[in-house]
Amino acid sequence: MTLSIKKRSIIPGFGLTLGYTILYLSLIVLIPLSGIFLKSASLSWQEFWNTVTAPRVLASYRLTFGASLIAASINALFGLLVAWVLVRYRFPGRKVVDAIVDLPFALPTAVAGISLTAIYSQTGWIGRWLETIGIKAAFTPVGVTIALTFIGLPFVVRAVQPVLEELDVEIEEAAASLGASRWKTFQRVLMPALLPAVLTGFAMAFARALGEYGSVVFISGNMPMRTEITSLLIMTKLEQYDYAGATAIALTMLVASFVLLFVINLLQHWTRKRHAL
Repeated sequence: MTLSIKKRSIIPGFGLTLGYTILYLSLIVLIPLSGIFLKSASLSWQEFWNTVTAPRVLASYRLTFGASLIAASINALFGLLVAWVLVRYRFPGRKVVDAIVDLPFALPTAVAGISLTAIYSQTGWIGRWLETIGIKAAFTPVGVTIALTFIGLPFVVRAVQPVLEELDVEIEEAAASLGASRWKTFQRVLMPALLPAVLTGFAMAFARALGEYGSVVFISGNMPMRTEITSLLIMTKLEQYDYAGATAIALTMLVASFVLLFVINLLQHWTRKRHAL
């Protein structure tokens, strides 16, 4: 008579972990987001449409999505450069620079906003020099873009850095020995491996910028139709006890952000699949 003994894993099984995962996501994510849908449902379709397409709201969409896209694109380029320098070179103060990259994570957003406003205002260290060439940073869309770039840089650097560390330098040396130029080596050898990580960092920086409030509210100047971001407009409606209007705008931002991130994730999956082939 043969006895079959079923091996049991020390780690909790699929059923238990899945249950805790769904419970945690429901309490932290799904239930709060469903509240936005329920509160927005108190508006009729016409009221909802009039709220989310008001001229002031549309202006805030253009500024928020436009500045977020520009900031994430800047971070994708310079974040790759910063990660490259930190991984491939050894220089005095490298550890300090590496720690400074994470500063936007640790720094309170309000402190960042006040600091950026002081630096980029007309009398600030950088703002006064920009004024001489006709560029006004603080209290303009330029200032909003600067703030969103500041808070989004670590996402790209930390997404690209581990991939760079895993890339073998011998591959680049082999490409150089076969006569490839530095640009060809970067374009044909390095970039296909780095592109998924760059897109990941871009998506995270973009998503972070869409919902940013504290670092932008000071440097933007909060002028309706000009420098008012959508997050501030939502806060304004909440202060006016227009909860349905605030949730309607928040729902629009949620759906638009989800669609954009979904498209970016599809592009990221396509680049990974193409690189694997």
